[in-house]
Amino acid sequence: MPYHKDKQQAYQAAEQGYHYAVEVSKKLNSSDSEYGVNYSHFMTENEKARQQIENALETASEHQHSQLKDYLNDLEQLGTQFPKP
Repeated sequence: MPYHKDKQQAYQAAEQGYHYAVEVSKKLNSSDSEYGVNYSHFMTENEKARQQIENALETASEHQHSQLKDYLNDLEQLGTQFPKP
């Protein structure tokens, strides 16, 4: 049972990291004076989420694997969507 619990915790951490990175990206506005700080925060959270997803992919079920891959693709697209300050 601990293995199953670890799998679920890894998936949940990846999912939370993804949602948090998406929320941080919503605060990005290139005309904002705080853009550089917000951009840096977003890139950090994006990278953390991607690492959590990569870790969760190692033990994910088939359904989770598909969802995690979608999350990774979304984060990659978000990462290229905003110009560097």
